[in-house]
Parts: sequence; structure tokens; C-alpha cells
Amino acid sequence: MDKKGYTYILFSHRKGTLYIGVTSDLKRRILEHKQKVNDGFTKKYGVDKLGYFEEFPSIRSAIEREKELKHFYRSEKLKLIESNNPNWKDLYEALF
Repeated sequence: MDKKGYTYILFSHRKGTLYIGVTSDLKRRILEHKQKVNDGFTKKYGVDKLGYFEEFPSIRSAIEREKELKHFYRSEKLKLIESNNPNWKDLYEALF
């Protein structure tokens, strides 16, 4: 049986840099971004606010969705965030 999966979009600030990722443990992974545990894109550009996420029954499904989202135009990604998070709040704070 597969673990649940999550696809998520992080942002640096409103209309700033975006990052799309996938994980089986949303709380842990976003906390890693916030604590800048790993060197890389999100650490370099200060992308650590959870703007949008989707939950899937399997990690495989989440990976497929991540691939789709990465091909979206920036405007489409912004619409996803704003459709569920119009005030650009860090959803991590509300969820955990």
C-alpha cells in the first residue's frame, strides 16, 4: 500500500519566487524548507511559505500532479494559490 502524497507550492512573498514540490509528509517537509535544512533552490531564494497544497491517496499520484504543475504557466500557478489563499497567508501556520 502506498503512502499518501502531497504536492505543494511554496512562495517567498506575494508574487515572488515560487517552488513546486512533492512529499509524503507535508508538515516535516515544509518545516525543512523553513529551517533551511537542505542547500538548494528554496534556501537560496528564501522560498519557505506554503501557499497551496493538494493531498493524494498515493505518492505516485502526487508525483504525477507535481509534473503537471511544473508545466503550468506562472499565471496558472498564481491562480491556484489565489483560488484557495487569496490573502497569501502561510498555510503552514494555520495547518500545524
